[in-house]
Amino acid sequence: MPSNNVLANLFSTIYNNEVRNKKDCLVVPASKLGSAVLRSMQKNKYIGEFEFIDDGIAGKFKIQLLGRINRCGVISPRYSVKKNEFIRWERQFLPAVGVGILIVSTPDGVMSHIEAQEKGVGGRLVGYVY
Repeated sequence: MPSNNVLANLFSTIYNNEVRNKKDCLVVPASKLGSAVLRSMQKNKYIGEFEFIDDGIAGKFKIQLLGRINRCGVISPRYSVKKNEFIRWERQFLPAVGVGILIVSTPDGVMSHIEAQEKGVGGRLVGYVY
């Protein structure tokens, strides 16, 4: 039975292929949020290039893996975070302070928690990568 959580599917596909030392992977289906999350992961050098492939149905992402991900996952439910509360969530989801990123959906778009702290915005936790 296919998962109906597109983001959980995205993270688990990336993780499973990363563990098998694959160079790239295909994630189906694609979504706008998925694309924003991938952009954030790319900006923080966890993945290489990724492209959207339009197959006429939901589309898919082809993602270049760099072998830099030890663990990644979706955070569900999507907890609301104030701009000064990130440390608490870092402790909960990341192995150590300064290791990895929390991915946050903010009014300014999807970004890492570090970027959100710099901009002084809060948002909702979407996932984590380290």
